[in-house]
Amino acid sequence: MSTPTTSPTATTSVEDEITSRLPDLGHTFPELAALSGALRKAVWNGPIPKTTIGLVQLRAAQIVGSTYHTVRLTGDLRKAGEPEVRIGTVATWQSSPYFTDAERVALEVVEAVLTPNPFGDRVSDELFARASVHYDATAMWTLTMAIGHLCLFIPVALIGKPIPGKPFGKNYSK
Repeated sequence: MSTPTTSPTATTSVEDEITSRLPDLGHTFPELAALSGALRKAVWNGPIPKTTIGLVQLRAAQIVGSTYHTVRLTGDLRKAGEPEVRIGTVATWQSSPYFTDAERVALEVVEAVLTPNPFGDRVSDELFARASVHYDATAMWTLTMAIGHLCLFIPVALIGKPIPGKPFGKNYSK
């Protein structure tokens, strides 16, 4: 499978050649912008550091195979000043030395939530207890809603195929 590339003198970018499957969701359901904005505000103003939320959401995007969300969240983390070594090792956080214990357990929680476990609970009592060492009830709800916020838009990315790298409002071609 070849990857499209552009030369430095090309007049179009890869994003200009990609099309979405569906039109902008905001035109069909304008109320979702307010809902998403309220949820984002609640999560980002909560007790968990924004960096941790960004890392958790990036890991969720990687797990479900969403290029759109992975590109967007990686860009957001870069803009926030997150070091490349941490962004680049989110997928291998278990063996990476660049994460705090609190970040590690948050990454483990998102993996548990999004990875089927045929042998029991996805989020075991043991994992919840380890997470509770770092996060009180309010923070656990914040972590839960941070995962849920991204999960609300996973089907949008996987089915509608917004264009990776394009800003909101310009990420649909139809």
